Amino acid sequence: MSDLPRTVEIHEEGPREGFQIEPGPIPTAEKIALVEALAETGLRHIQICSFVNPRLVPGWADAEAVAGGVRPRPGVHYTALWFNENGLNRALAFADRLTLGGSISLAASNAFSIKNLNRPHAENLEAMRKQTAVHQKHGIKVTRVGVMAAFGCNYQGDIAPEQVVRTVEDGLAIAAAAGETITDVSLADTMGWATPIRIERGVAAVRERWPDLRIGLHLHDTRGLAVANAHAGLRLGVSRFDSTVGGLGGCPFAGQKGAAGNICTEELALLCEEMGIATGIDLDALIEVGRLAERIVGHQLPSELLRAGSLDAFRRQAA
Repeated sequence: MSDLPRTVEIHEEGPREGFQIEPGPIPTAEKIALVEALAETGLRHIQICSFVNPRLVPGWADAEAVAGGVRPRPGVHYTALWFNENGLNRALAFADRLTLGGSISLAASNAFSIKNLNRPHAENLEAMRKQTAVHQKHGIKVTRVGVMAAFGCNYQGDIAPEQVVRTVEDGLAIAAAAGETITDVSLADTMGWATPIRIERGVAAVRERWPDLRIGLHLHDTRGLAVANAHAGLRLGVSRFDSTVGGLGGCPFAGQKGAAGNICTEELALLCEEMGIATGIDLDALIEVGRLAERIVGHQLPSELLRAGSLDAFRRQAA
């Protein structure tokens, strides 16, 4: 296990991921309450909303109200999601409280690009060139390439590591042409096709080609393998993960109604702690926030820790 990282950077996406897919409506005040509770657990990166078309994602029709209503906690980076210049302009109105970073978002599956973004890969490349120029116009650095459907696709089937490498190449070419330097690549298991061996092959293929890029994983628990996949990533030295409290969320364009959401933040934190990897998170406090999330959405969430509790809680009882 010599490649294990000493620390991991966990990016909490529960509010943004969860409230985009819940039937709702979820009151704005409860969205804000969840964000503020998460900030008290030691998490340092929280994605709080999406500036997207409310007709397509009605759960984020109140993005401005949430972004403006959250009381920022020092040391916590609050981020948001957008897909076009209109969304970016909405986010820029909160530049005093949001950490704004640019990324180049591509899909390794052409079929998913059409389903999710309403444009094939070739058209999305042009869209990303334009979006990179927009980011530059507003002084926002573009440092990340994100690859959706990096391990498989419900519409296209298996995705080979070589296809992931080609997709990353496309993103890096866009950045290079614009004079931007990419430091991070995020591989997303958007539809839950990843297995530990697929994680190993995908991460290895990207790392072999670009050993200096930091690789992150965005894992979904669609088939119950998210923690196993995170373990595989950790053993390869992956030190950045996206996750959601309680397992909130899921992709509304994945074509799999009712599938589980992202890897649970508290389960990821427990895994890291038991492997001796620091997260900076108060796990017991995070579990309580997961229970708050359950009350807000009004149904049971996938996280087993919300019912079982942390190991440390039982260690203290046994001491």
